[in-house]
Amino acid sequence: MELIINGEVIRVPEHVQTVDGLLAHFQLNHKIAIVELNGNIIQKQEYQATALCNGDRVEIVHFVGGG
Repeated sequence: MELIINGEVIRVPEHVQTVDGLLAHFQLNHKIAIVELNGNIIQKQEYQATALCNGDRVEIVHFVGGG
């Protein structure tokens, strides 16, 4: 499946079907992240139930600590 992630077309494996699966694929599932899908912010409790479709636009913002 091809998704537009943060403005870049990225092909993800077919087993990535949900927002939760996408975050796990990029190893972001244990980090604080905000996900926007086709212009709508997805609540964290909805990540597992929110399906992805070919061509979806996804914006992922995650926080990086530092000083």
